Amino acid sequence: MATIDIYDIEKNKVGEMALDDSVFNVEVREHLLYEAVKVQLANRRAGTVAVKNRAAVAGSGKKPFRQKGTGQARQGCRRAPQYPGGGVAFGPKPKDYNLSMNKKARKLALKSALSYLYKENELTVLNALELENISTKDFVNTFKGFDKERFLLVLDQRNCNVELSARNVKHVRVMQSESLNVYDIMRYKHIIITEAAVRKVEGALQP
Repeated sequence: MATIDIYDIEKNKVGEMALDDSVFNVEVREHLLYEAVKVQLANRRAGTVAVKNRAAVAGSGKKPFRQKGTGQARQGCRRAPQYPGGGVAFGPKPKDYNLSMNKKARKLALKSALSYLYKENELTVLNALELENISTKDFVNTFKGFDKERFLLVLDQRNCNVELSARNVKHVRVMQSESLNVYDIMRYKHIIITEAAVRKVEGALQP
């Protein structure tokens, strides 16, 4: 069974904990990591870009002048694309970019990402995390001892003091265990997670 050290906020080792091998010590499947990131980024796209074609432009459908005898090219209406203020020809239309991934594959992708961090020693477990006040300076000083400029901080429950203190810290993101995802794991490359959050993640990813 995989084990990992537990640290306090001053990075003193205070114990060890056993990790569930079915969550933190599985085979890393790179193709699932790729699929999970692709699906997550695709589903962020709004796809709402659009323009008005000649049917949507306000204006009359009357012919601007008679068909013959003027010496000009025949015209149907002033809403045509060649007129200023007319509709756009062949412009973009709203599009749905959403992709899907089955539940079993999504879970296995998240397990692969967590296992990758564990095997690369990029996973740090804290016994607890509390900040008395909202202070970016205190937050930075608290995590200075971990020597990580870029990391994902995962909590077991909402902590306003921690979240507000970290929001202006570059390359640091705070989230709850329920929001843990493959894209953020692969983006930040290091996780600092509380002991209680580890147990929540294991419970959510049980087979």
